[in-house]
Amino acid sequence: MPSKKALSLTAAAAAITLGLTACGNGGGEEGGGDALQFGYVFPETGDLAHLGPPQIKAAEYAMKEINDAGGVLDTELPDILAGDEANDAAQANNAADRLIDQDADVILGAAASGMTQAIMDKVTGAEVVQCSGSNTAPGLAEEDESGYYWRTAPSDLMQGPVLAQKIAGDGHQSVAITYRADDYGEGLADAAAEALEENGIEVVYQEGYDPNAPNFDSVIGDISGSDADSVVLVAFEEGVQIITGLIEEGVGADQMYGTDGLNDETLAEKVDADDPGTLEGFQGTAPDNGEGDFIEGLSAFDEELEVFQFSGQVYDCTIVAALAAEQAESSDPTVFVNEIAAVSKDGTECSGFEECRDLIRDGEDIDYQGVSGPIDFDDNGDVTSATFQVYGYDSEGEHSKQDAITVP
Repeated sequence: MPSKKALSLTAAAAAITLGLTACGNGGGEEGGGDALQFGYVFPETGDLAHLGPPQIKAAEYAMKEINDAGGVLDTELPDILAGDEANDAAQANNAADRLIDQDADVILGAAASGMTQAIMDKVTGAEVVQCSGSNTAPGLAEEDESGYYWRTAPSDLMQGPVLAQKIAGDGHQSVAITYRADDYGEGLADAAAEALEENGIEVVYQEGYDPNAPNFDSVIGDISGSDADSVVLVAFEEGVQIITGLIEEGVGADQMYGTDGLNDETLAEKVDADDPGTLEGFQGTAPDNGEGDFIEGLSAFDEELEVFQFSGQVYDCTIVAALAAEQAESSDPTVFVNEIAAVSKDGTECSGFEECRDLIRDGEDIDYQGVSGPIDFDDNGDVTSATFQVYGYDSEGEHSKQDAITVP
């Protein structure tokens, strides 16, 4: 079938004009063909807006490294196309439509698993590569039969056992689980509950809640009255209200465990701005954001960035797609989609775009080692190995990574 980049005569004339003006930026005739175009569908507004900045900046940081190394196929990447998912299916669809109409080759996102379910068929049906760094709902990658959907975030089926082992290692015997009643919350809660019971820990309470409810008094009352010696919260920003309510009911922060949705460097201040140390002892598990060098580099790239959750995974999405285009010698997604799995495994280990790109040009098969973990995509587009962090808060409310666990 003809490439989606086929242009009408009028559009071609416009493209030539734009190409001539872009020559000074490395995007013109000296490049290796059409520039690889990235776009994103991330939450810029809405109740998940705090997850937008780290993912947007991670993508831009990866693109800067790629362009600093000469671009993809010797052509600099143009600015990323923006789309706001707003944690709303209609807005996410509108954003995806715009990116497809603007000839995006790769769409990063959506951030929320539910928003990806809302746009996946549209994006992959247009033969555009979609890669999410934060979709964790079990089975999500298996829903795509096109082969165009990939995710660098590990399935919650991998995170659940890591969380359970942490709780068991801390000596707890019983747990109450509450979760936002969506695919993400229910999937991770079920995975954690199963793993907890396998570790001999009794799950005395497991209930979901409406994340848009005006208050969470009933959930707080049920948990505080459950006599569980630990609590698991699968939540996003609304979890702040639940944590605060539980503390007021006498449940200690050191009895509480969160997941990736609460892995927020500013969480302690949100719980108690006057005394961030109130959150001392709160712990959680999350896909690892990346090694120290990556976080330091991203922090220097954007000094105002405070939250880093899923930044490493989005960076890896961007680099993997660029390397696949290099290996395929094409920026056409219908061509380079077939190289995405190949550059992630079974070759010479390498890290960063420039090192891996040079190996490809030397004729070597590569195994890209991501900043978030080994990657190693399977046939469904899921990672088969991942690194999780255990995070926590100290007496000053400071967030830190306390441990890193690679599975399997």
